[in-house]
Amino acid sequence: MTQRLDYEHISPGGMKALGGVYMHVANSGLGKNLVDLVYLRVSQINGCAYCIDMHTRDLASAKTPLSKIALVSVWRETGTLFTERERAALEWAETLTLVSQTHAPESTYRAVAQHFSEKEIVDLTIAIGLMNTYNRIAIGFGRGPANVDMQNAA
Repeated sequence: MTQRLDYEHISPGGMKALGGVYMHVANSGLGKNLVDLVYLRVSQINGCAYCIDMHTRDLASAKTPLSKIALVSVWRETGTLFTERERAALEWAETLTLVSQTHAPESTYRAVAQHFSEKEIVDLTIAIGLMNTYNRIAIGFGRGPANVDMQNAA
């Protein structure tokens, strides 16, 4: 895939503003591993190769077990591999990423509220919204995975 335009160069102020939100999430206290799991799941749903690659690498660098990384997309089927808190965050991420289909039901909100404080729910929701925005930017402007030669990937 060829990148359509260099959005970071064209709109540095916009990208810097998103970077500020990214730093807010990073400093929110949610925990880097939890946030990266959520970022990976959102990116899987949206089909963002650039972000899937990045967050898979981030999780691997943090020594997250490969089995856990590989099974994020099917977390419901993994028994106790994911903690209850992670499961609630992943369900919230899916619900909000697919909000036009799910309409964010009360039952899903109650499930996430059992494991997160009100501030954490807001920050988690900001993280989910941010990753959806980053996915749309990367997909819309044709940004592929870093350091992957798409011609020789097969």
